[in-house]
Amino acid sequence: MKFNVTAQIISLSLILLCFGCSQPKQDYATMLIFGGTIYTVEEAQPIVEAVAVKDNKILFTGSLAEAEMFKNENTQLIDLEGKTMTPGLIEGHGHFMGLGYNELRLDLLGTTSYQDIIDAVAERVKTAKPGEWITGRGWHQSKWDSLPKDMVNGFQTHYRLSEVSPDNPVYLSHASGHAGFANEKAMEIAGLVKLADDGIKKFEVGGGEVIVDASGRPTGVFNERAQTLITKHIPERTPETDLQAFELAVKACHKNGITSFHDAGIPKETIALYEQMKTQNKLDVRIYAMLTGWDKDLLNAWYDKGIMVDQDHRFTIRSIKLNCDGALGSRGAWLLEPYTDRQDHFGHETLPMAFVKETSIKGLEHGFQVCSHAIGDRANREILDRYELAINQLPEKASDHRFRIEHAQHLHPEDIPRFAELKVIPAMQAVHMSSDRPWAIDRLGEKRIKEGAYMWQSLLQSGVPIVNGTDVPVEPINPIASFFASVSRKTLKGTPEGGYEPEQKMTREQALKSYTLDAAFGAFEEDIKGSIEKGKLADFTIYDQDLMTVPENDILNTRIAMTIFDGKVVFKQKD
Repeated sequence: MKFNVTAQIISLSLILLCFGCSQPKQDYATMLIFGGTIYTVEEAQPIVEAVAVKDNKILFTGSLAEAEMFKNENTQLIDLEGKTMTPGLIEGHGHFMGLGYNELRLDLLGTTSYQDIIDAVAERVKTAKPGEWITGRGWHQSKWDSLPKDMVNGFQTHYRLSEVSPDNPVYLSHASGHAGFANEKAMEIAGLVKLADDGIKKFEVGGGEVIVDASGRPTGVFNERAQTLITKHIPERTPETDLQAFELAVKACHKNGITSFHDAGIPKETIALYEQMKTQNKLDVRIYAMLTGWDKDLLNAWYDKGIMVDQDHRFTIRSIKLNCDGALGSRGAWLLEPYTDRQDHFGHETLPMAFVKETSIKGLEHGFQVCSHAIGDRANREILDRYELAINQLPEKASDHRFRIEHAQHLHPEDIPRFAELKVIPAMQAVHMSSDRPWAIDRLGEKRIKEGAYMWQSLLQSGVPIVNGTDVPVEPINPIASFFASVSRKTLKGTPEGGYEPEQKMTREQALKSYTLDAAFGAFEEDIKGSIEKGKLADFTIYDQDLMTVPENDILNTRIAMTIFDGKVVFKQKD
């Protein structure tokens, strides 16, 4: 009897021991977030009470009571105190180094007149060294409150600018980046003071144009690829200024709740810089980079090398950026019909369509996504045509190509359904509508605007996602402005009542998804980020109010309260 009791005790102990061994070790959270509204952008569980994080991954989402099971004495507690959290925002189309350099150069985004530009340059002349170049970006003549008397083809002339800076060469990029404005000293250095005989009114330069007056003298405005006539004389960036610009760009992203960034076209020098920053643990924004398409040697080298998907998800290269036309503001967008306000002009094809087709085929062959800049309706049609040719030629390689058109700003109605048919993703920056719509009607006329411009809802209803963003530094990186534009279709001043073409508004859910999960999908990254789900990266954006429920007129008052990147707080708004 004693033996049986002992045997039973031993057996029970073994069972309990085995049961204990079979239980998984408890995972404890390094961070627990609670106390506010958390939008997950995940259909099965769109709102949760709490999120538990272990290191840089999401461990649990759900109720606070369940989440607290993952807490121990080492868990960092983040009480939202009534604030709102979403997945980390993704800038779906921007220029990362341009963002940083905009902080170092003259920032003209806020200028509202030619006089503002003159005053900014005159102030910089006071501290500039003799002969030093003065550069800047952000002016946009169509956004000025008043226009100067002397205009040529819708642009100002350089004479007043040259007066305030006679000895310092000046070059100021248009907000779009598709035109530039030079003073006389800059044109003198470039040997361009007189380009043509008297009476020449147009001077084309392969994919661009130098605007000249009636006497054949350049006005100072260089459109599209003609900009290189000046820019090739501007001293190159240095490693020191590159580092400064990089650090400023990271800081600006964190301040604006941006945790990932689709960098639209980078050269080999920038690739080397990002790799260096990653090695030094300074790459605190997830960069999805597009190779700049104008460098054929760079593309060929990467075709041989193949795509680079970073296992740390900091720096990935698997796409190519092609610049195929210009901007609407500079009348460089390539149109099917002439500009309403310049009847002899159709814009510019800035890259041969034969190269778009060749790159699309090579992209499919080597696993690279192709992302083509297209603003005008002809550029969009021509690119869709080339994509279709490539897809039909290599159908076995095109099952999940995710080719994109960057901007897709103005479409012919017949081409809208082609995006879904060809599975082409439109990457559209909603804030462009806010900035451009008041004057874009002058370029396109009412019919083309209403039938084909900024067609967000039509594209979404056709079955394609939209990748949102700002195209920084064309626009400020502020995602709240682009969210507001998405759902209101108003200018940032809140006009007009009801918005422009209100049937094309996004819902707030669609707008948030375009900045998170749909943007992640546009980079083949929907399995690792874009929504708050177990196993995904711990990147979050926290706001001081609920942008999903506040009255529309209060959306622009929303501020980023905190940014969490890779499971760490990288920005916190001061009280």
